[in-house]
Amino acid sequence: MATRVSYPVEIKMKAIEMRLAGVTKKQIMRELNIKNKAQIQQWMRWYRNGDIHRLQQPVGKQYSYGKGPMYDSELEQVKAENRFLKQQLDLLKKLEEWERRCHQK
Repeated sequence: MATRVSYPVEIKMKAIEMRLAGVTKKQIMRELNIKNKAQIQQWMRWYRNGDIHRLQQPVGKQYSYGKGPMYDSELEQVKAENRFLKQQLDLLKKLEEWERRCHQK
């Protein structure tokens, strides 16, 4: 089973900005290392509907606004948040490395 990819809010907003500027989905996918064009479509749908808060929700089931996954303890919640933040940092590091390589060419 494939693992799910969690994109940071900055990447999602950048993809939305690029799409609004007329950049093709394929180009956005290539530049931001996004795996699926349906993901960009979903983010655009949320943006157009004014559901920007949904961009911050974790991967998986999209909970209604103001609610989130239930955790048995505060420790589990902190661990989940820590995992999510580490994923965001990893993706941002990859993006920075990619931008650095592009500017060197």
